[in-house]
Formats: sequence, structure tokens, C-alpha cells
Amino acid sequence: MKEGCTLDQDKQAKRNLAIMWFANFFIAGSMTMVMPFLSLYIETFGNFSETYVRNWSGWVFAITFLTAFAFSPFWGRFGDKFGRKPILAIMGFGLAGSIFLMGIVDSVLQLFILRFFMGVFAGFISTSQALIATQTPKNISGRVLGTLQTGNVTGTLMGPLLGGMLADTVGFSQAFMITALIMLISGFLVTFGVKEQRVKDEESTKTSYTKKEVLQHIFSKPMLIMVIVISMFIQIAHFSVQPILALYVSELNGPANLAFISGIAFSITGLGNLLMTRKWGMIADKVGYEKIIILLLMLAGIVYLPGAFVTEVWQLVIIRFLLGVTLGGIMPVRMAYIRQAAPVAIQGEVLGYSTSLRFLGNVIGPVLGGVVAGFYGISFVFIITSTLLILSGFALLFTKWKESEAKTRRTIRTSTRLRNQNN
Repeated sequence: MKEGCTLDQDKQAKRNLAIMWFANFFIAGSMTMVMPFLSLYIETFGNFSETYVRNWSGWVFAITFLTAFAFSPFWGRFGDKFGRKPILAIMGFGLAGSIFLMGIVDSVLQLFILRFFMGVFAGFISTSQALIATQTPKNISGRVLGTLQTGNVTGTLMGPLLGGMLADTVGFSQAFMITALIMLISGFLVTFGVKEQRVKDEESTKTSYTKKEVLQHIFSKPMLIMVIVISMFIQIAHFSVQPILALYVSELNGPANLAFISGIAFSITGLGNLLMTRKWGMIADKVGYEKIIILLLMLAGIVYLPGAFVTEVWQLVIIRFLLGVTLGGIMPVRMAYIRQAAPVAIQGEVLGYSTSLRFLGNVIGPVLGGVVAGFYGISFVFIITSTLLILSGFALLFTKWKESEAKTRRTIRTSTRLRNQNN
């Protein structure tokens, strides 16, 4: 997959991609398997009030993302320095251990602490993207990372369904242990199946950067800064609707089959994502990553706006599907852009900052959605979400225009200076 690489290296790169696809599938599925019954599990620890369970459910859910927000840049830097394979193995085994212990705790505080440690190891998928990106030529990185993303999306789609079935069939504790076993498989897949290829950067001979130099590189590229920051806004927009989706379905359709229909409305976004994520990556390889990110942000905002005015639940389902189609390409295309904009030696750390802000968006989004829905109604959440996505697209478009303008001025100055020297 790397220009000039041997046949064996090409085969190993394809093997790494296949292994990491399955590892991402298992990790993403396992991370979401416990979500359907987390609040129900808290209820088994004692005779608690409904308010107590809701409050602790929120904290237990959020703490993983907050910890991941803090640790993601460090994992990225360690991966750049020591290799991403050992970091992935540590994360896989760390996640498995955390989930296993959740199955034997007997208090909410213990569960909270383990969810905290789970967040420490939660950067598996972004680290796997960095590993695959660095072994992939820049001109096809969108397609390859889109392929990798389908493993993540497929696992995310199947995880809640399988988790709910396991909890009903074997109980909460056993469901945690089975989930831990699946994560353990991912750790072993990485340990014994992946062979990391340390590649040379065609554009930079520098192999080591200080933290200050990494930040200087990021802030010297306005477009890169915007792509990293907008990662948070995308997650805020996406997650703002999650906590109130079932309530909106109830408003539109009544209480009949509420859980089932809410599940469809929730998961249909993942289906749209799965169908288009690789295709968007291929298109971006041809026309440019910045252009596709801007296009997808604009389209997502336009698609989401009618959600405020739907009158039937099937209309909401269609909108959620189209949202998945548009947002599906942003993650692999975003990573492909970072692959293009950052030297190989710092790509993990740069992606770590982006991932960190994504996790922060996962926390802010549900809180913002709940507050807005409480004060102004659920429909207004869709308007806020749509506005945020469209403004993000315009912000990227403006930044790209300013960069192009600055590049043109530099070219003119250079040409003028050369003419003056010749004269």
C-alpha cells in the first residue's frame, strides 16, 4: 500500500487493515454493548430512588468520556514515540480488565471508578486509525480509512442489540464478562496479528518533536486547527439529540412500541453511516479532503433542519438516516486530512488532540440537548444542531479561502522577488 514498498510489505499492510477492522468491530461493539442496561445495572445495587439512579447514570456514562478527553493526547504522543501496536495492546487489555471487573462490583461508586479507568483506555479506535494511516499512501488514505471506519460502525450498530439480548438471557454480570472476553480477543488480535510498519516521511526527515513543536505545527496551519476544533462541534451536534430522541418519538407516535421505534430512529443513523463512509473516503481522495468535509457539514446541517418540523415518526427516521449518510464520511476524511497535514512523526499526537475534543463533545452534546429541550422544546434542539453544523462548514470554508489567499500573496511576492533579482 505504500509507494515503493515490497510485495511483502503490501500484503502485511492489507493484513493489518483486515485485523484492525475486526479489532475495531469488537471494541466498538463491546463499548456499546453495556449502554442499554447501564442504568438498570445501577438499580441492582440497592433500593434507590429514580432521581438517584438517573443522576448516577449520567455521571457513570459521562466519566468515561471525560477521562478519555484528558488522556487521548498522551496516548497519541506515546504512540508516535514508541509505536502504536504496543499502545493498542495495552488499551485492548485495559478495556477488557475494566469491563470484567464491572461485572463483579457491588456499589455505584465502584462502577464509577471502573468507568473512569475505562476512559483511560478508550482511545483504541483513534489509535488504530493512526496506525493504518501511517502505512497508507496519502492519495488513497480516505478510501482505506473509510474501510476501517465500517468496522467501527458495524460494531456500534450491533453492540446495543447484542448487549440487551445478553442482559436478558444471562444477566448483567455475565454480560459484562462476555463483553470483556470480546475485548480480550481484540487485544490478542493486535498482539499476535499486527506487524507495525515504521514508515519514513517523504516530506520531513525529522523523527522527533517536542510537545511545544507539535503545538507550533498545529497553530501554524489554520485549517488544521479548524478541523481539530470542529471535531468537537460535530459530536456536540450529533449527541445533543440522543438523550431526548425517545421523548421526541413519543411525541410523534405515542407510547405504542416506543422502545422499538426509538431503537430504529437511533440506529438508522449508523446504517446510513455504514453505507456511505467508504464511498465518501474514495470521493475525498479524488477531489480533496477539505472540500468534502465542508460539503458534508453543510449537507448535514441542511438535512437536520427539517427534524424540527416533522409530524410523523417515519419522517424523523428518514432524516436520521440521511444524517448518517452525510456524517458518515467526516471521520475517515478528517483523519485522511490530518494524514496529509501533519508529519508522520506527530500524526498520533495531532489525532489525539482531535479525539480528545471529540470526547468532550460527547459530554457537552447530551447536556446541551437536554437543557435546550427543557427550556425551548425538543424541536429547537434540531434548529440549534443544524445551525451549529452549517456554521462549522462556513468556518472551514472561510479558513480555506483565507489560506488560499495567503498562498497566492506568497506566490506573487516570490515571483516579484525573483524578477527583481534577474533584473
